Amino acid sequence: MTAERTTSYTDINQQHWSLRYLPPWARPYGRLARWDRPIGIWLLMYPCWWSAALGTASEWGRLVGWMALFFIGALSMRGAGCTWNDIIDRKVDAQVERTRGRPLPAGEVTLRNALIWMVLQSLVGVAILFKLNKFAGGVALLSLVLVAVYPTMKRFTYWPQVVLGLAFNWGALVGYAAVTGTLSWAAAALYVGGVAWTLVYDTVYAMQDQRDDAIIGVGSTARRFAEAPRRWLTLFAVLALVAWTLTGQLGGLGPYYFVGLLAIALHFAWQIALLKPGDPADCLMRFKSNNWLGLLLTVAIVAGHL
Repeated sequence: MTAERTTSYTDINQQHWSLRYLPPWARPYGRLARWDRPIGIWLLMYPCWWSAALGTASEWGRLVGWMALFFIGALSMRGAGCTWNDIIDRKVDAQVERTRGRPLPAGEVTLRNALIWMVLQSLVGVAILFKLNKFAGGVALLSLVLVAVYPTMKRFTYWPQVVLGLAFNWGALVGYAAVTGTLSWAAAALYVGGVAWTLVYDTVYAMQDQRDDAIIGVGSTARRFAEAPRRWLTLFAVLALVAWTLTGQLGGLGPYYFVGLLAIALHFAWQIALLKPGDPADCLMRFKSNNWLGLLLTVAIVAGHL
């Protein structure tokens, strides 16, 4: 794909290292894994970091080790999941302006090679499983059902973001199970808050495609709540904050944690109050800003143990 062609697509970052330094034959595979858009890696990784921090208390050396492991896991499994999503959605992507330049609809990668690439990335995730205790490994495997069905949900419901939230935040359970060998109500509340958070950021993300989605006939919460987006986004943000407040109370976190929640509430307010639903560039910017929200919650949980 030429540089002239790709610059018209909002989800391709021509300045990213994977599109500048990888050999030409490898670049489409990097894009299948979304290496050029790392925000998805962080959004998948942060719930793992939250729960690992929640479970390890003040064992900082141990926490750093878990964080490194979960980063590798998020990198590989997000890439495998995105590749699977593109395989399932290749015909739909060809009809959407923002996605028709992706490797499969553009003919840069064959279906067979995309499947092989997905398996190779999945094998890295499998290797990570062997680093977990049996209970955590079992919890992690349960998420595969959600990962498998998510790409089909937009064809049947206006709520595919719920399934994405259930899948993307599964790490809030896996991380805690990995470091403690069990689960807790605090981890469950953390997970519920993460699902509500996903409904905020992925609804904003889906606003970029409302027109094309309506033409094609696929659903999203952006389409479902198009008449009153701020009202629903506020509801989801409040649900996230309530669940994360319960996390702090049930997990015995200190006052610094709740100071961090206040910063997160302000971030939500900034996103929702200033959002321009009809402006794809603004929607993409606010979606990407959730990297900072995830980091804020990580810092808040760590600080809550001080």
